[in-house]
Amino acid sequence: MKLRNSVFLSVCLVATFLATSTLAHAQGCVAAHSQQASMDELCAGGVTSTGSGWIHKLTVDFGYRFFNSNKYFIGTKEIDRPNAVRNHQNIFDVAFNYQLTPQWSIVGDIPIYNGTRNQIYPPSGIFDVTGAGDLFVGVQRWLFRPPTESNGNVAIAVELKVPTGINDATGAALYKGKTIIATADQSMQPGDGGWGFQIATQAYKQIPFHTMSYFQGQWLFNPEDTNGVKTFRSQPGQGIMSIPDQYLFRAGLSHAVPRIRRLSASVGARWEGVPAHDVIGDSNGFRRPGYIISFDPGVMYSYRKNVLSVNGPWALKRNRMPSVPEIQNNTWNGDAFFADYTVLISLSHHF
Repeated sequence: MKLRNSVFLSVCLVATFLATSTLAHAQGCVAAHSQQASMDELCAGGVTSTGSGWIHKLTVDFGYRFFNSNKYFIGTKEIDRPNAVRNHQNIFDVAFNYQLTPQWSIVGDIPIYNGTRNQIYPPSGIFDVTGAGDLFVGVQRWLFRPPTESNGNVAIAVELKVPTGINDATGAALYKGKTIIATADQSMQPGDGGWGFQIATQAYKQIPFHTMSYFQGQWLFNPEDTNGVKTFRSQPGQGIMSIPDQYLFRAGLSHAVPRIRRLSASVGARWEGVPAHDVIGDSNGFRRPGYIISFDPGVMYSYRKNVLSVNGPWALKRNRMPSVPEIQNNTWNGDAFFADYTVLISLSHHF
């Protein structure tokens, strides 16, 4: 048992190191589209998943995420801009986990995207985009066979990303006094147009005072360079959309709310973004690299075979970093619109 605890702590330390070391990269104006997996293990007194000992053949998770990006940033500095772009996004998410054994499962996920953007710079107009995003499918394994006596476990998942999403959505816009059909902004595109793969991990461990600690991390690797979709941008090297990596990390503590059965509250930190340079492959074309660091409070409630979770990450730091073309052209003034907060709602059902 001491060996198992040592292995668990080592894995958590490695995961934490990966999360902190990637801060040298950056993330974009609109946060990562991918959704984190539901962690029902954190909900006290209710339904739990295989990771903590219960066997459910199938778990289906319905997620919803929305935010409004209307704060204008250059680097980490917010700039007052009366005619701000308003980018409202709704991302619906359907995920499943089909258990093959107590440790192995097949996982899949597909987002459904809806967004509107009133764009004031040429081509100007109101863009409205709805469509399915890129499909994820893969396998997940818990490192330790549940139930674990240490009341903790670590899962690792590897998923293939299939470019099923729309990546060239258009809208009617005004350009040089004429109405044209223009490509919607990259932040509005449900898909990115490239094949890729995602590596994800989640871990939890009970600590003193009946408190659960947790960590989640995922990195979407996109080896392809650009997708051939024109951006209508005149800056050198930004005429075609890039296919960027994305990342998402979160960690914190969860504790049962006193005198309210099956209700838990959590506090943590969330860090998500798009790097300026992909881990694999080139990073040319237009992208908005940067990151968002948020305070991440939440609640979870379980009832029979259902777990409802609500989180409200509030941005503490936003940073729009220069992209590869901006660095090459020595124009280190890339800008982006960020949101103050995000609302995430998830309902998982165990069959």
